[in-house]
Amino acid sequence: MQKVLSGMRPTGKLHLGHLEGVLKSYIEMQEQYQCFFMVADWHAMTTTYENPEDIHGNTIELFKDWLSVGIDPEKATLFVQSAVKAHAELFLLFSFITPVPWLERNPTYKEQKQELKDKDLSTFGFLGYPVLQAADILIYNAEKVPIGEDQRPHLELTREIARRFNFLYKTDFFKEPKEILTKFPKLPGLDNRKMSKSYNNAIYLTDDAKTVNDKTMTMYTDPLKIKKDDSGHPEGCAVYAFHKVYSGAEEQEIMARCCKGEMGCVECKKNLIVKINARLEPIRQKRAEIDKNPAVIETLIKRGNEKALVEASKIMSEVRKIMRLD
Repeated sequence: MQKVLSGMRPTGKLHLGHLEGVLKSYIEMQEQYQCFFMVADWHAMTTTYENPEDIHGNTIELFKDWLSVGIDPEKATLFVQSAVKAHAELFLLFSFITPVPWLERNPTYKEQKQELKDKDLSTFGFLGYPVLQAADILIYNAEKVPIGEDQRPHLELTREIARRFNFLYKTDFFKEPKEILTKFPKLPGLDNRKMSKSYNNAIYLTDDAKTVNDKTMTMYTDPLKIKKDDSGHPEGCAVYAFHKVYSGAEEQEIMARCCKGEMGCVECKKNLIVKINARLEPIRQKRAEIDKNPAVIETLIKRGNEKALVEASKIMSEVRKIMRLD
């Protein structure tokens, strides 16, 4: 089976956007590939280095979310990045051969420096995080990496580093990983912006039925549809964006009734609430079982870390030989 590497930063609760995008793809991939799913705590430190105290708790919560949605530790290796020190060693070695202009041209580097003006991101760690990302992937010599369209420059940099390593040391050891483009629906937040913890506009996997009800009833709708019998414009409505994901064959009927003025926004939201809670209820039940025995999480993390360490150590041993560092 081909190897897949993917990671999530432990920066807070996971929401429906994560579920329908990243987590759903993880569940599919664990059936097809040898998967390594990583809690990227070192990556979280690139922007939260001043306040790292939440990282451990968020890591535990991330594992609970993974297990509750159906990611199976018997089918995939679930581990914590910082527990496998080979990631850091390979990052260091790659930093010796990676030209600085390659990092400075990274579009995400420029965007985040603009977006996160309240944080001091003028650090080597933030500039160099794509090199750490390359090390994360290549320490398992992963052939595939699931990404969104906007992450293509990151993966191309990983391929460039792999090619440069192979050229400099006259080897073909590192594979050039290919992308698995994840074509997932993008769920908006309650206010029709991007769903995000920082915007306080998310429905979380841990929200109970009442919370889902209360949040959904505040969701952004078509501002031109003031009365129930006004013609609606579903494509600009956050509620309809959710119906496209959760309503299946009923979606077209909902759209038609809205456009004809046969369905009001309150009815539309109540219809959606039932569907969101139906999606979340099995996850809530699974998480409740996990919470009854929290020691299981620590055991699973320890076991996953050990499995990842075995694989990474094999690669690191070969890298040291190639670089005459053994």
